[in-house]
Amino acid sequence: MGVAIFLIIIGIIILMASVRVVSEYERGVIFRLGRLIGAKGPGLFFLIPIVDRMVKVSLRTSNFDVQPQEVITKDNVPVKVNAVIYFRVIDPTKAVVEVENFRFATLQIAQTTLRGVVGEIELDDLLSKREKLNERLQSIIDEQTDPWGIKVSVVEVKEIEIPDTMKRAMARQAEVERERRAKVINAQGEFQAAEKLSQAAEILGHYPQAIQLRYLQTLSDIATEQNSTIVFPLPINFLDAFSRLKNSNVKG
Repeated sequence: MGVAIFLIIIGIIILMASVRVVSEYERGVIFRLGRLIGAKGPGLFFLIPIVDRMVKVSLRTSNFDVQPQEVITKDNVPVKVNAVIYFRVIDPTKAVVEVENFRFATLQIAQTTLRGVVGEIELDDLLSKREKLNERLQSIIDEQTDPWGIKVSVVEVKEIEIPDTMKRAMARQAEVERERRAKVINAQGEFQAAEKLSQAAEILGHYPQAIQLRYLQTLSDIATEQNSTIVFPLPINFLDAFSRLKNSNVKG
C-alpha cells in the first residue's frame, strides 16, 4: 500500500514537471538533450522530464532607455544624447540560440550606434533634423539585430544636452538673425514704397490735372479734422512761373 502511494506521488510530480503552459504573447523554445526542437505555444503541452528543457520568450513590444552618451559632434561640440528604443522578438528560436542575452545585446548595439551616428553629424543637423536622425538610427540598429530575430520598430532621441557656453552663443546667433531679418524686411518695404512713388510720379507727370485733384483731396482731408486754420497747397507750377520771371528780370 505504501509503495503504491509513493508511486502515485512520484507520478504526480513527474506529471506536474512535464506540463507547461505558454501564454498568448509567449513562445516556448524547447531543447531535447541539448538539441533544439523548436518553438511551441501558446497553450498547454507536455515535456519529457529531465530530457527536455524550455526557455520562454515574450513576443510583446519592449522598450528601454539608452543612457546619456557623451559624444563630440562633427563640428567639435561636446553633447550628451539619450534615446528610447522599441523592439520585439519576431523569431524566438534565433533570439535564444544566436545570442546569449538579446535584450542586453540590443542595448549595447544601440549605445554604440548612437555614439557613432551623432559623431558624424554637425550640431545644427542634430537639432533640426531629428526625424532623419531617428530613421537612420532605427535602420542601422534593426539591420544589426535582424540575425538575432529582433525587430527594432522605433528609435527616438529624447534629449540633447549642450554646454551652457554654446547655449549662450546660439542665443546670440538667433538674436542677430532676427535683427537681420527685421532690417531686410524694412529695406524691402522702403524699396516697394519708393517703387510705388516713382510710378505715381510718372503717372502725375503724364497727367498734370491729377496734381490739382490731389491738392483738392488734401484740402478735403484737412477740413475734416475740424481745424481752425486751413492750409491750401500751392501748386509747384506757380513757383516755376515766378522763377522764370525773376530770371528774365535779371537778364534784362
